[in-house]
Amino acid sequence: MKFTDGYWQLRPGVSVLRPGTVESVELDERGFTVFAPTGTVVTRGDTLNRPVVTVRFFSPADGVIGVTVAHHLGGLPRTPAFAVAAGDDHVVDIDVTGLSATLTAGELTARVALVDGWRVDFLHGDRLLTSSTERSIGLATDASGRSYVHDRLALGVGETVYGLGERFGAFVKNGQTVDIWNADGGTASEQAYKNVPFYLSSAGYGVFVDHPEHVSFEIGSEVVSQAQFSVEGQTLTYYLIDGPTPKDVLRRYTALTGRPARVPAWSYGLWLSTSFTTSYDEKTVNEFIDGMAERDLPLSVFHFDCFWMRQFHWCDFVWDPATFPDPEGMLRRLHERGLKVCVWINPYIAQRSYLFEEGRRLGYLVKRADGSVWQWDKWQAGMALVDFTNPDAVAWYQSKLAVLLDMGVDAFKTDFGERIPTDVVWHDGSDPQRMHNYYAQAYNKAVFELLEASRGIGEAVVFARSATAGGQQFPVHWGGDCESTFAAMAESLRGGLSLAASGFGYWSHDIGGFEGTPDPAVFKRWVAFGLLSSHSRLHGSGSYRVPWAFDSEAVDVLRHFTRLKLSLMPYLAAAAEEAHLSGVPMMRPMVLEFPDDPTTAYLDRQYMLGPDVLVAPVMSADGEVTYYVPAGTWTHLVTGAQVVGPRWVTEKHEFDSVPVLARPGAVIPFGSRSDRPDYEWADDVLLRVFAPVSGQRTLVRVPSPGGGAGAEFEVRFDGGTVAAELVAGSSAGYRVEVGQ
Repeated sequence: MKFTDGYWQLRPGVSVLRPGTVESVELDERGFTVFAPTGTVVTRGDTLNRPVVTVRFFSPADGVIGVTVAHHLGGLPRTPAFAVAAGDDHVVDIDVTGLSATLTAGELTARVALVDGWRVDFLHGDRLLTSSTERSIGLATDASGRSYVHDRLALGVGETVYGLGERFGAFVKNGQTVDIWNADGGTASEQAYKNVPFYLSSAGYGVFVDHPEHVSFEIGSEVVSQAQFSVEGQTLTYYLIDGPTPKDVLRRYTALTGRPARVPAWSYGLWLSTSFTTSYDEKTVNEFIDGMAERDLPLSVFHFDCFWMRQFHWCDFVWDPATFPDPEGMLRRLHERGLKVCVWINPYIAQRSYLFEEGRRLGYLVKRADGSVWQWDKWQAGMALVDFTNPDAVAWYQSKLAVLLDMGVDAFKTDFGERIPTDVVWHDGSDPQRMHNYYAQAYNKAVFELLEASRGIGEAVVFARSATAGGQQFPVHWGGDCESTFAAMAESLRGGLSLAASGFGYWSHDIGGFEGTPDPAVFKRWVAFGLLSSHSRLHGSGSYRVPWAFDSEAVDVLRHFTRLKLSLMPYLAAAAEEAHLSGVPMMRPMVLEFPDDPTTAYLDRQYMLGPDVLVAPVMSADGEVTYYVPAGTWTHLVTGAQVVGPRWVTEKHEFDSVPVLARPGAVIPFGSRSDRPDYEWADDVLLRVFAPVSGQRTLVRVPSPGGGAGAEFEVRFDGGTVAAELVAGSSAGYRVEVGQ
């Protein structure tokens, strides 16, 4: 929130205490605490009626420094809390002189001035990253007596800020006020389903505010030269995370909050949905699947949306007997056709669900202060919430889903989880403000861990809408409810890029948009974008998304891009493995891959898919697209045409084409199949070398879909001759060529 009225004044009713010169420093084994009175202390009398700001500096990991700013420390512990992987096995160096106190972890240093007022500098080696200065920290009280703590970190000239979750507005967050508060607001507003109190700076650092509750960020929007973050209460804890590159920051951040899990190979194929409010039964489902097969459209997953259950019964996890009289048989028949099955769920229990009375009697539903069950009529009549702070309630909820897994369901679309009230009492005494955002984490964790227990590590996958910090551990996430327009396509991409900059390794969206029915041009352009995303799903609201519902060309376009994606599985699988092992996402903002190219700072209509493939979705009916290529010779992956950068390019593309370019010198492995995603990727792989330079040596790793060792190849280019050698693992054959 904002506390000031311009530069000179505070807002009406607001008072703020700020630290002055440090009075003393107390050392501990892993850090130190400084005590800064809120005014000048000259005599003993000046210590009376004088608040003190207490600031502790510590290091949970190499290259990470934590800061806790506190006023009163007598408050009770508040839960839930983010699971931060802190350790003490790294070197921490502490040095206190007459002028400063420093804490160094790796190449990151926090230097606190001990004279001449409040100042903290954060440095990478000798390079200044950012600073907290004399007006940065504030212990604020508003007109109603509520307390807040804020800090502000300096923004340098030209510094740009990214992340803060899946946000659909401007990709660069400078000038924005961002409230970390999960909301079911669609993709066309400042609200977000996935709010993450972490931002990534182009200056080579990140900031993670370790508070699950509402956090307000003012990114150059209160003080234009500073990024402010504030929370209600008496303490504020944040982590300054070192780079020096944006990828390094994400590696360190996801080491703290959790890395994305591996997801099954089949999940990278095409998902087809019943859509939301459409009419469907097993006959309709089979007509869709037959139609895909008859048109030679590879399909991997079929998804049943809400109305697989009876109306007014969401969620009871019981198939509507009038529509699906033989669910076990239907699921078996779908599996016999080589398909996986996903079903829609949410964490809400309608009053008409048989689970409502069962959950009420057992005490598994969230309660009001008087002990009654919290309910409302939005979304579902008499809806209640599962209390995921109660371990018995978690086991109860999982047991209901386990019945579906035993029937043959393979995955769950974990929808909703954002509209969480704060006037309630949680089983374990959790703070309702903190549980609002954290509920998504508890919900997705419960479902994901059930899938891991049932299907095995690496075989679990959800399709989740809500999340907060740490949610990347439970993939996959999709962009939520967008309109079926080119503008919504662009805002969806901005959301995905912001989520990637927030540590999420995988991301998807509704191909064609959700609300309304896209015209054929929008649908076909969105197909290319969707199949060049980490996960690809055809889904809508009131209309079907089978391609022949649009026109015959849409069928050809879907076939072309589905087969292109499946042939790229050796490359995509390697990018996914990087996301799992290091936290670097599959879909990457250009600035993440090219941080030293200033033109990439604001690019939000194109992205890198993995390290070596540039994608610029076409967002116009006439096929015209303008995009930027960094330095070097880039090669169109399909046509072989080359573009030399750095420069802007304007092209016109038919519906079966999109700018998808290979990076200069890249070696991209193409698989031997384009009909399914879960084949042996290293067998008969084609290693294509794009715009190589003489003397180039490249190691190419191709994972195994079963999680095995896979294969590793060395590709050499000398004097116009290209050669490859298998140096590790196994392959039933491989070829190498210069990409054309």
